[in-house]
Amino acid sequence: MKRTYEEPRDDQRAKLHRRYEGSPLSTMGSPAWAASPNRQTTKITRHFKGCSKITDYEFLDKLGEGTFGEVHKARDKQTSQLVALKRILMHNEKEGIPITAIREIKILKQLCHKNIVPLSDIAVERGDQNRKEKGGIYMVFPYMDHDLAGLLDNPKVRLTQPQIKTYLKQLLEGTAYLHHNRILHRDMKAANLLINNEGILQIADFGLARGIEDENREYTNCVVTRWYRPPELFLGERRYTSAIDMWGVGCVFGELLKSRPILQGQDDIDQLKKIFQLCGSPTQDNMPNWDKLPDANKVRFEVTPRRVREEYGHYDALAGDLMDRLLVLDPTKRLTALEALEHDYFYTIPLPADPTDLPKYEASHEFDRRKVKRRHN
Repeated sequence: MKRTYEEPRDDQRAKLHRRYEGSPLSTMGSPAWAASPNRQTTKITRHFKGCSKITDYEFLDKLGEGTFGEVHKARDKQTSQLVALKRILMHNEKEGIPITAIREIKILKQLCHKNIVPLSDIAVERGDQNRKEKGGIYMVFPYMDHDLAGLLDNPKVRLTQPQIKTYLKQLLEGTAYLHHNRILHRDMKAANLLINNEGILQIADFGLARGIEDENREYTNCVVTRWYRPPELFLGERRYTSAIDMWGVGCVFGELLKSRPILQGQDDIDQLKKIFQLCGSPTQDNMPNWDKLPDANKVRFEVTPRRVREEYGHYDALAGDLMDRLLVLDPTKRLTALEALEHDYFYTIPLPADPTDLPKYEASHEFDRRKVKRRHN
């Protein structure tokens, strides 16, 4: 019989509340094995204090690229451990490190949770003025075998219901930790969720993350990748909350069930129409004052009924109910991460799998899967 890491429902739920009440940043949610005297570890003499040299690392494969720069798989020459090197793209070297990178580093240095990717080092590559070679700055992370987008796109991978539950549970636990500490991720999507062959999921890419300083403060709404962006942002909302991350969690959950992104709009207007086709068109009942949002007059849509529960209930009735409570047009009615963790979906058979019981797969990253598809087209 498969082991699970679930305890009896009442005890587990009580423990969940205790874990998140009054837990300080950088200590809450630390993995239980971190303090175990019997755990075998590699002795590391260099601790993350600031910067090391990029020559301390041996570059291996490219894992990704984009407007942020490039990510490479590499090996730490001192410990032989595999790492991921994320180069900070310097648009204008005279202006120094971009504020988004400084913000990302600052946030990551404060976080400590088993479902948040840890920043283990900063590495510097010195330029050579004589050769007109530019230097660079890299963020160093532990190497993870997969990202969720790449894993779901791998035809050899078929996720089981216990596997889906354990991945979603870990995503919610990491998200609850962020929100408890007043941090918005603002780019929750499958490609930013890393998974290793020990079954651990970690939230990554904090380039758009922000700490919430004031509930009434306005923030840019040009955040969140389109397919995972909530309706209030398309309508111009700037005083948003952690509910924007929970919409992304709902989209990821649907993707886990369907093995593909569930709302693939071609542009912002098309994306909003696809949201309304699934979640129903907005009214004063299901999204109060939606028509008062700055960009509400820019979109026209047909009146459509809500069909989230019907669309996902055939996978599992409780899965359909949880999806129905996450993909809610009114952000004030969307489940929080803690509320989602208490949903009966996680406490009914089949229970979430123990991560150590999950199968091991060949490395699957979105960047690699795209290369494979290009070769076959």
